Amino acid sequence: MTVPVFEEYEPAIDCTCAGCAVQRRTAARAVAVRYGGHPAAHGARRALVLATAAGVVLSCGATGAAAAAGPTAGVPRADEEPDPVPATPQGETGPLKGGGASGPPSDNAVLAKTTRAEIINRAKKWVAAKVPYSMEKYWSDGYRQDCSGYVSMAWNLGTNEWTGSLANYATRIARADLQPGDMLLFHNPADPSKGSHVTIFGGWTDYRRTHYIAYEQARPQTRKQSTPMAYWNNSDRYIAYRYKGLSAGNPGSGSGTAFPGAGQFGPGANNAHVTRLGEMLVERGGKRFYEIGPGPVWSAADRRATQAFQQAQGWKGAEADGIPGPDTWRLLTTGTGRDIPPAATGGSPNTSVAFPGRGYFQPGQSNSHVDRLGRQLVKKGYGKHYVSGPDPRWTEADRRNVEAFQRAQGWRGSAADGYPGPETWRRLFA
Repeated sequence: MTVPVFEEYEPAIDCTCAGCAVQRRTAARAVAVRYGGHPAAHGARRALVLATAAGVVLSCGATGAAAAAGPTAGVPRADEEPDPVPATPQGETGPLKGGGASGPPSDNAVLAKTTRAEIINRAKKWVAAKVPYSMEKYWSDGYRQDCSGYVSMAWNLGTNEWTGSLANYATRIARADLQPGDMLLFHNPADPSKGSHVTIFGGWTDYRRTHYIAYEQARPQTRKQSTPMAYWNNSDRYIAYRYKGLSAGNPGSGSGTAFPGAGQFGPGANNAHVTRLGEMLVERGGKRFYEIGPGPVWSAADRRATQAFQQAQGWKGAEADGIPGPDTWRLLTTGTGRDIPPAATGGSPNTSVAFPGRGYFQPGQSNSHVDRLGRQLVKKGYGKHYVSGPDPRWTEADRRNVEAFQRAQGWRGSAADGYPGPETWRRLFA
């Protein structure tokens, strides 16, 4: 009877199959074991372990091949201790599911052109779909469901990149120059599993530029939220980048971001810009204002929807007259600013409470806005600091209740100082 011969094999450092993953992990954990024999055997063993360790980082970026392979039926674990899971794990560089190229672009590569509005709109699709976080799974559009796969999708790269390769598609910029669609990237080359992460910049939330809207893929699902500049941790290590294929759009196509001029809107206007305005307003929550949909002829529906969008930004008076200006157009075309809130139950579409201004909420102030604020805080469950109930006079109890509400939103520092701003007001009365 012939005895079968079993041969040892070296796992390929770029193979992500479960067998190679286990073999690499077993070899890496054996580095502390003492071996006898010829010194050459020691050198060969050490070379294998070093190659194995390098393969874990190079093939899977943040988490290693073992995490990429995942648990597989019939393949035993090398030990019973679970692998550590980093805060922001990510998958390896790779093609879209089903094919495509991968890796950094060549010097003469032609990157897909896109606009800032298109980047933000793609980012919003995952937010609306509540795409679950995963560094192994792919969404229906072919992009990996982790932080770098999300940016790859928003930038329309056609490949799934990771934090170690995304910068190849971008130009470094100053944080002060950030605009919607740019990215904030932290890649830790020494150990990608420790903190490496990337977000899409969606616009500033305050004039002091201490917070911005971040679109990001994180556990448990895609999210859009106010985030301290540049991130909750490792803030000083995040670098701002701008996609090299960014295009301003073709103004003649209706997809550009340049404001066409106030003369294109208002009574008597009949042009493609009016249609474009209506379509953008519908996307931002203004559908209820249109009975038959946006069209090229200016109507009362266009004015009311525009005014609702302007009021959602906290504007009032001449700033919310229902006629789009450069600022209104910029927020709409870049997908930034606040969406039109839903109509109040039993009310008209324009019953949302506009933010009256910061000057009404200061020591010594007494007005109906303070009283309205206090009653809404109590209604929302943030009135514990009132002794005798809210009234028109601004007090320390008002400030402490507002602070409690702001902290409940996840805000810290100057964003939770107890003095209401437009965003605090919007969330209270939403």
